Amino acid sequence: MEELQNVKQRFGIIGMSEGVNRSIEKSLRVAPTDISVLVTGESGVGKENIPKIIHQFSHRKHSKYIAVNCGAIPEGTIDSELFGHEKGAFTGATSTRKGYFEVADGGTIFLDEVGELPMATQVRLLRVLETGEFIKVGSSVVQKTNVRIVAATNLDMNEAIQKDKFREDLFYRLSTVEINIPPLRDRKQDIPLLFRKFASDFAEKYRMPSLKLTDDAVKILTAYHWQGNIRQLRNIAEQMSVLEKDRILSIEKLRNYLPNSGIQLPAIVKNKKSQSDFSSEREILYKVLFDMKNDLNELKKITMKLMNSDMSKEEKEGLIQQIHSNNHEISNNSYDLGLLKNDSKKDINEKNDTNKFEYAETIEEVETLSILDKEIELIKKALERSKGKRKLAADELGISERTLYRKIKQYDLQN
Repeated sequence: MEELQNVKQRFGIIGMSEGVNRSIEKSLRVAPTDISVLVTGESGVGKENIPKIIHQFSHRKHSKYIAVNCGAIPEGTIDSELFGHEKGAFTGATSTRKGYFEVADGGTIFLDEVGELPMATQVRLLRVLETGEFIKVGSSVVQKTNVRIVAATNLDMNEAIQKDKFREDLFYRLSTVEINIPPLRDRKQDIPLLFRKFASDFAEKYRMPSLKLTDDAVKILTAYHWQGNIRQLRNIAEQMSVLEKDRILSIEKLRNYLPNSGIQLPAIVKNKKSQSDFSSEREILYKVLFDMKNDLNELKKITMKLMNSDMSKEEKEGLIQQIHSNNHEISNNSYDLGLLKNDSKKDINEKNDTNKFEYAETIEEVETLSILDKEIELIKKALERSKGKRKLAADELGISERTLYRKIKQYDLQN
């Protein structure tokens, strides 16, 4: 317990809640090792203290400690910031620059808001975690580094992974040990202590008496839902220290500084997409093609049964109407094709008499547009008109007799 109090005094941590004590104890246990640590918690809870504790109680405490806010670095330059770049690697790269991983070799890097990293940078970071190797932007030389990575995020990482915004393998690599910092609303006994600390600091800063709260005001302060956590409490304490002339605040004055956002509203639960929904046009096209394929297979089955089975005229008319119906789905109850087979099959040639298929639709022959087929057809007509005389046929076609002879031989029209 004394060790915890010493750590709190050294790093300016205020609080007696069980969640805070547990997070500090975890930090002290993992500090002597090189295990990767992921600090989670809402924005404004004080996640930046945990990496400092880990670094100061590790064997790397005499090496560099670098804190990087990943959300504040533009996507186009974050690779250069983390891994460095060579001269001429991009526009404006007038000299070679070392990245944070090269500068902090032997020390600790704190990656705050790691959930905001671009996907391409996440791949590079995963390689550093697994092999300790990285390549500068614009270079082909592999460099080694020995750094300990402590990351922090206020995002729901499982949701980010489901939305393909964060790599799952990188998450498991970073969160070997996960330390969660509880929000201020779960540390109600710490709220009066924090307020007194902030009021004392601002009184000293602005050279004025310290603020005090009545007992009823303390209850309101404790019951309030601090959406912005410690950062919000600090800002409100600073506002009241500057604006209030009376150094003892009542409930009425305190409520003027507490926004209505503290009231909890019901959350909107998003339903998951059903399996029938499609996430891309490609999946829609695949489904349409598969449906067309199934329809064609059913059509082939019915056509084969129509040609090969011994059926009555009414049954065949019903099948044809089924094929040409507006409903694209073939009814399963219309005809049981297995019952259409006759035990005594007759010869196919005997079935195809002239009156048997009077009900069948006449299929119009589609006119061909092939130049080759048209040429053969014209040569045949010219030979028929000239009764086989090639010279007359050649004159009618407007070509020489030699050319006509060559085409007759080419298309095998001699008979």
